[in-house]
Amino acid sequence: MGLLNRLEVSAEGDGSRFLDNEDLRATPPEKRTWDFKFYCLFWLAAVTNVSNWLSGSSFLALGVGFWPGVGCATGGFAVSLWMIACGRPGARWNIGFPVVCRSSFGVFGAGWPALNRAFMSCVWQGVNSVNGAQALYVMLYAIFPSFRHTPKNTMSSGSALTSGEMICFFVFLVFNILMLMVDVRKWMRLTYAKIAVYCISSAGMLALAVTKAGGVGPIVTHGGSVTGSAKHWLHIQMILTSAASCSTFASNASDWQRMARRPNDPIPGQFFGFPLANFFTNVVGMLVASCSQPIYGELVWNPVTFLKMLLEDNYDAKHRAGAFFIAFGFVFSLLFSATVENVYPCGNDLAALCPRYISVKRGFFICIAISIALNPWYLLGSAAKFITVLSSYQIFLFSIAAIIMADYFLVSKGFFVYNDLYHRRKEGTYWYTYGLNWRAFVAYFLGVGCNFAGFLNNLGVIHNTKLQRSYYFAIFSTTFVAGGSYWLLTRLFPQPNMRDSWSEPKGLWIPPECQAASEDTVSEDKKEGSMAADVQEVPVHELRE
Repeated sequence: MGLLNRLEVSAEGDGSRFLDNEDLRATPPEKRTWDFKFYCLFWLAAVTNVSNWLSGSSFLALGVGFWPGVGCATGGFAVSLWMIACGRPGARWNIGFPVVCRSSFGVFGAGWPALNRAFMSCVWQGVNSVNGAQALYVMLYAIFPSFRHTPKNTMSSGSALTSGEMICFFVFLVFNILMLMVDVRKWMRLTYAKIAVYCISSAGMLALAVTKAGGVGPIVTHGGSVTGSAKHWLHIQMILTSAASCSTFASNASDWQRMARRPNDPIPGQFFGFPLANFFTNVVGMLVASCSQPIYGELVWNPVTFLKMLLEDNYDAKHRAGAFFIAFGFVFSLLFSATVENVYPCGNDLAALCPRYISVKRGFFICIAISIALNPWYLLGSAAKFITVLSSYQIFLFSIAAIIMADYFLVSKGFFVYNDLYHRRKEGTYWYTYGLNWRAFVAYFLGVGCNFAGFLNNLGVIHNTKLQRSYYFAIFSTTFVAGGSYWLLTRLFPQPNMRDSWSEPKGLWIPPECQAASEDTVSEDKKEGSMAADVQEVPVHELRE
C-alpha cells in the first residue's frame, strides 16, 4: 500500500479519485496563453512534416496525376469544420477531449472513446518515429560514411527500416522524450522555431530535387497512370482519404483548444491555418516526388528515401552538408509533430483512463512504449499500405466526433455541470446507468456498423468493389448516422443533461477551484483601476434544471 500511495497523482478538486486529477481539470485562466494568431501558426507548425509529405506523394505513387493530386490535397478543408465543432467544448470550458466525452458517454463510458483515441495516437507516434529514424539516419550517414554499412541489415523485406535505421529509431525516441519535458505553455517558442526550420529544410529539399532532375519532372504534366472510371474513383478516394487521415485531429480538438485565451481564438487557425498547411505540405511532397522520376526512372514517394539516394549518388562535401541540414530540419519537425499531435493527446487520454495513478506526463511514456510494441516500421512499407493505415480507422473516431457534436450543440446546448464531470455519484448528471450512457454507445455502434463491412474490405478481409467505394464516404455517413441516432435517442429517452435553450456561459469561464484566486485578482485590478470585462458572468455553473 505504501508504494501505491506514493504513485498516486495529485488532485486539486473534490472529485472521485477514479475520475479526477490535476491534469484533467479545466485549464486555469493564467495558463490559457494561446491566442488566435498563435493558433494559425500552431497548425502550420503541427502538420508540416515528412509524414504529411507522404500523404501527397502517395497520391502520385498510386496513379493520380499531379494536378488532380493538387485537388485531392483539399480534403483537409472539410475536416476543419469537424475540428471547430468538436473543439468548441474545450475552447469554451477549457477541458480536454476525454473529459468532454463524459457528458455524452458517461463518466465511466468515456473511457472507451479515450481508449480509441489513445490507440490511434500510438499508431501515429510510431509512424512519425519511423520517419524521424530515417531522417536521423541520413544525418549520421552524411557525417560518417561508414555508418551506412554498420550494422548489417537483418530486417525483413516488409520493413521500412533497416537495422541501422532501427538504431536511429530508438535514438529519435530519446530526443522525443527530452522534448516532452518542455512545459506546454512554452510551446510557443518551439512553434516559431519549428516553422523556420521546416521552411528552410523543405525549400532545400525541393531545390536539390529540382536541380538534380533538371526541372520538376514529367509527372507534373502527366495525367496519371489510371484511366477511365477508375481514375475518377481514385480521385474521390484520395480527396476523402486526405480528410479521413485527419480524423484524429477532429475527434480530440478540445485537447488543443482548451489552451485558448478566448473561445473564438482557435476558429481562424482551424478554418484557414490547418487546411492550408496540409494543402501546401501535400503539394510540396508531390513536387519533390515528381523529381525522382527523371533521375531514377521510378517514383520515390518517401522524401527521406529520396534524399538518401541522392546522397549515395553524390557523396561529396557539398551534398553531404546539404543532406545533413535538410535531414536535421526533418528530424526537428517530426519531433515537434510527434510531441504535439500524438504523445500529448495520448497522455490526456491515458490520464483519463486511470487518473489516480496516471498523469499526462506518465501517459507520455506509456504512449511511446505502446508505439514501439506496434512495430510501426511495417506500416510504411509501401504507399498502398500507408493509405490503408490513414483511412481504415476513421469510422471509429468520426463516430465519436459526431456524438460529441450532437451532445454539445443539440442536447446539452453548450452547458456542462462541471463538478459532475469528475464525480461518480449516482445522482450526478453524467452517471446515467452505472456510469455509462447506453444511448451514446448505441449511436456509436450504429455509426461504426453502417460502414463496418467497408472497414473489413479496406483491410483486405473481404473483397467487394461497391463496399470499397462506399467506404470512401464514411466520414459523412458515419457522422450522420452516429450523430443523428444519438440525438433521436435522447429525444425518445430523455437524459439529465438535456436543456431547452442555448446555455453556453459568456465571458471568461473560471473553474470553481480557481474562483477564489480569481476574485482576489479582480479585487486588486479594481483597486488599480483596471478593467475586468472578461471575468465570468455566471458564478459556478452548477445550476440544474
